Amino acid sequence: MQDRPQDITHWLNALASGDGPHPPEIGNALFAWLYDDLYRVARNHMRKEHPGHTLSTTALTHESWFRMNEQTRTQWASRSHFLAVASTIMRRILVHHAAAKRADKRDVILAPLTLAENLPLASQEQDVVAVHEALLAFEAVDARAARVVELKFFGGMENSEIAEALDISVATVKREWNLARAWLLRELSNG
Repeated sequence: MQDRPQDITHWLNALASGDGPHPPEIGNALFAWLYDDLYRVARNHMRKEHPGHTLSTTALTHESWFRMNEQTRTQWASRSHFLAVASTIMRRILVHHAAAKRADKRDVILAPLTLAENLPLASQEQDVVAVHEALLAFEAVDARAARVVELKFFGGMENSEIAEALDISVATVKREWNLARAWLLRELSNG
């Protein structure tokens, strides 16, 4: 296994399959190979959080890995597919964390968020829960475009990585991104 980091998909599927016990070395090696990528995605998520956030990038990386290890029925298509699912899990962790804080305090701390390329998400600061709720509403309108937003905005993935993860062209990613960005800007401006 030490000579095959390029065959990550094979090892991810071997780890996820319920076909008997696997040596812990497989999981440890996969975590080592994927750590930098997971950390990059987590760092992109954390950039959108307020500076005093109680979760660190490292904690988010590790928590997402633990949750990814629980994925026993997923057939991984590629490294990009794995990172796309990890990004979704990270988003859910952060939304759950924000909702719990909101419930505890009943006083939301707003975190300024933007939709890449320095375009503000709304005229006023939005919290991660509001963005999440808007994205859920958009998902009902256009699920694939919502997924593009999730991977680009929350996960910080490049257009080519998103295209690979969703099995679409880079041009389609760009088109979906522009459509979704316009829709979300309108929704969050009205909210």
